[in-house]
Amino acid sequence: MISALRLYNFKAFADQTIEMRPLTLLSGLNGMGKSSVLQSLLLLRQSYQERLLETTGLVLNGDLTELGTGADIFFDGVKDSNELGFDITLDDDRTAYWRFDYNRQSNVLSLSDAQDSTTNGIYQIPLFTDNFHYLQAERVGPRVFSEMSDYLVRQHRQIGPRGEYALHFLAIFGQETVDSELLCHPSMNFNPNDPPRLRVAVEAWMREISPGTRINVEMIEDLDLVRATYAFERVGQTATRNYRPTNVGFGISYTLPVLVALLSSNRKPDTDGEPNPGRLVLLENPEAHLHPKGQFQIGNLIACAASSGTQIVLETHSDHILNGIRVAVREGNLNPDSVALHFFQRPKEDSQGASVAVTPLKIDSDGRIDDWPPNFFDEYSKSLRKLM
Repeated sequence: MISALRLYNFKAFADQTIEMRPLTLLSGLNGMGKSSVLQSLLLLRQSYQERLLETTGLVLNGDLTELGTGADIFFDGVKDSNELGFDITLDDDRTAYWRFDYNRQSNVLSLSDAQDSTTNGIYQIPLFTDNFHYLQAERVGPRVFSEMSDYLVRQHRQIGPRGEYALHFLAIFGQETVDSELLCHPSMNFNPNDPPRLRVAVEAWMREISPGTRINVEMIEDLDLVRATYAFERVGQTATRNYRPTNVGFGISYTLPVLVALLSSNRKPDTDGEPNPGRLVLLENPEAHLHPKGQFQIGNLIACAASSGTQIVLETHSDHILNGIRVAVREGNLNPDSVALHFFQRPKEDSQGASVAVTPLKIDSDGRIDDWPPNFFDEYSKSLRKLM
């Protein structure tokens, strides 16, 4: 598990170390650098997958992230250095670093130095393996048909950065078990001898978003497409007819990949007997298109997933997501020491060229946060004071 990430001359950061825990929450106003933290991890993974990270340099534009050119990612507040770098520290104190030389004339970044990370197993951590999910803020909305990818889904267990393969994943792995009681919805009776199936667990949590939801998934293999329809159960009534995704709104389609990513991350040991290495899940704005209750429940599920062996790095603007996490801590479902809260803000206007400031905040066992700096999820209280 990653315990610290250092960014050196990367985008808005001159030299910044981000402490990471099983659950790391990034918050702040727009344009403060939160997404850059996720992009740094995606950039390392993307460059490794293209087999260039160890020998050549960075792949700035690919399937996971598109960052432009060297000038777009090199910190513009520095004048006396051409070096850009990343450091990763693991919870067992293993470290790795990568340094890149930025040629301002050719606008190219090339590898200049790196720790011999192959020998210490850095490339076996979830960031570089199939034990990884990333969901960007702009996910796939309602579609009558969704894409299939046997290569990414069957062989690498990926759901795609836009969640475009989430339905295919659910169709293939929907009968796998969810072995953590914390990940089971409270309405489900957890039996360790017969744990619930992934598809059933996804439906149960989806009902927090849209009550009574039933998900039907059909693969049309001749066309390499997956079709989903949704029915709704009503109290004392039979289920409705099946509806197309385009007729049930954005919330269900946007939330489905989030649920699949979180609930499928708790896996049994691999068939070769090796222990489960855990998973890394990067989430951007999981609250998109959700009502407040749904956002709260997603926050609760994120906390439970972090307590079940998945490392989660979360960017959010939702106080309901935060409160779901806080309540999970208070109820004992997540250790407060497993949570890292970071608040991002620009320096004062007279600090031209200064790096973005990152303020770590602490949460206690009652779910209370030690400090509430201005603009840290405080808009509700500001509005309430004006109304009163």
